[in-house]
Amino acid sequence: MITIDEIKLNSELKFRTSRSSGPGGQSVNKVSTQVELLFDISSSGLLSEDEKITLSDKLRNRINNEGILTLKCNETRSQLKNKEIVINRFLKLLEEALKPVKERKPTKRSKASVEKRLRNKKIQSDKKKDRKNKEE
Repeated sequence: MITIDEIKLNSELKFRTSRSSGPGGQSVNKVSTQVELLFDISSSGLLSEDEKITLSDKLRNRINNEGILTLKCNETRSQLKNKEIVINRFLKLLEEALKPVKERKPTKRSKASVEKRLRNKKIQSDKKKDRKNKEE
């Protein structure tokens, strides 16, 4: 499990605000409540080279041509709450992406299960042969 220093991480995050669509009444056209989080993976000092490569591979759909990871939030009318939500999403996203993939251990079917399958196939085959013979 990778632990990321959130205080140092905040210094690497950039935020952009814009007007949010959706509920807000009269203030929706005046207040910029949508928050967009921008994180440049390649220039991050907190991540190792391996982690940067892993993030670039796993999150390539969320990364633009300049190599910047972008997340948006416009769920609430409060810019501060939207900022907190987008930071939490970002941390969860990093945690999931950096979680090591569990290796699959190949298993072998038991002799009994193989025999049972073949027996059932034989029974089914015999049923269909009997149907064919009755129709002719």
